[in-house]
Amino acid sequence: MSIASRLKSILGIETKAAGISAPEPWLLDLFGASTTLAGVTVTPNTAMTCAPVACAVRSISEAAGSLPLHVYKKLPDGGKEKATDHPLYKLLHETPNSWAPAALFRTQLMADALLQPHGSFALINRVDGGKPAELIRLDPQTQSVAVDTSDVEPTYKLNGREIDGADLIHIPTPAYDARKGLVGEGRNAIALALVLERHASRLFGNAARPSGVLSLKGTVTEATLTNAKAAWQASQGGDRSGGTAVLPTDAAWQPLTFNSVDSQFLEMRTYAVAEIARLFRVPLHMLMQVDRAQPRSIESIGQEFLSQALLPRLKAFEQELELKLLTPEERDQYCIEFNVDGFSRADLLARAQALSVAVSARILNPNEARELGFGKPAYEGGDVFENFNTSSAHAGGKLNSNTNEQEAA
Repeated sequence: MSIASRLKSILGIETKAAGISAPEPWLLDLFGASTTLAGVTVTPNTAMTCAPVACAVRSISEAAGSLPLHVYKKLPDGGKEKATDHPLYKLLHETPNSWAPAALFRTQLMADALLQPHGSFALINRVDGGKPAELIRLDPQTQSVAVDTSDVEPTYKLNGREIDGADLIHIPTPAYDARKGLVGEGRNAIALALVLERHASRLFGNAARPSGVLSLKGTVTEATLTNAKAAWQASQGGDRSGGTAVLPTDAAWQPLTFNSVDSQFLEMRTYAVAEIARLFRVPLHMLMQVDRAQPRSIESIGQEFLSQALLPRLKAFEQELELKLLTPEERDQYCIEFNVDGFSRADLLARAQALSVAVSARILNPNEARELGFGKPAYEGGDVFENFNTSSAHAGGKLNSNTNEQEAA
């Protein structure tokens, strides 16, 4: 009995005659593949061969990987400060393990969450009574994680061996049906883009579309037709297209024009890119589709990407890390958050003006503004919350002591 037959027997699925060339839908779903109306099988791997999908996944995952991830200590006044002395700080901010930097680790986890059914997984290696020492990403190509959601609390098996969910970071897929994943739910939109890309490749791979028809007059034998075709392709085929063609006296050339279906091809490709942008909730210009005028500024579109495409994924990431890496007691004292301030940065002048207003309104002190806006170190006397434009007390302080001494002299 084959593996497929045994699986179907265990699952109670009725056996029907089917071959490898025409697998049944349940078998494709079991291995993360999904049939489509376009006749293309879509998997996480084939989806990434589609340029718009790859661009959308990289836009979200690389943004998540580039953002700083910090452990913060909650302060009694409702604020927070970086807990650089916490054991998890370096694990999350710098090196989750000895071979992968934190940025790459987060990028890969986020990409897996967007592509794979059930999301992405990382193993927590604990030492000294349960303290997290390493975070190891489980590559879906080699480390198969099965998720059973039939009960209230999901159970996990890693390569067939049951594993405690507390030792596994699970970043869920944004799909409504976790068994299919985002790629499975949007398989028809992705398949349309794949079919159009493949058609374009075949069409132009060998100058496939005839720009005209070569007609031979009189009695045409098979040998004559073969020789004429070979001669024409020798001068016009492939990268020789556009060369000088020599026609026999009994031949005629009739050019062809594009029909209405051909003229709609580019519009269909544009539509397919827009569908994928909707699937991943990524602004269209981030998929390099800039042929349409945007009624908003680039800053507002970037804020839209942050609020709709990125922040929901980051929140799921943060809360899963807090749930699995912090003890219940630690959750009352610490939190794990991405620093997304970089997305709100405009140009240098606008940033400086915004920080100046925040300092004048006593929302930030100068040292906080220096670190937030420019990454500059603190200076003595910069922790005072004062309005520099109206405060006379600060004018005689340490910052202006040299000027005051010169005036007194």
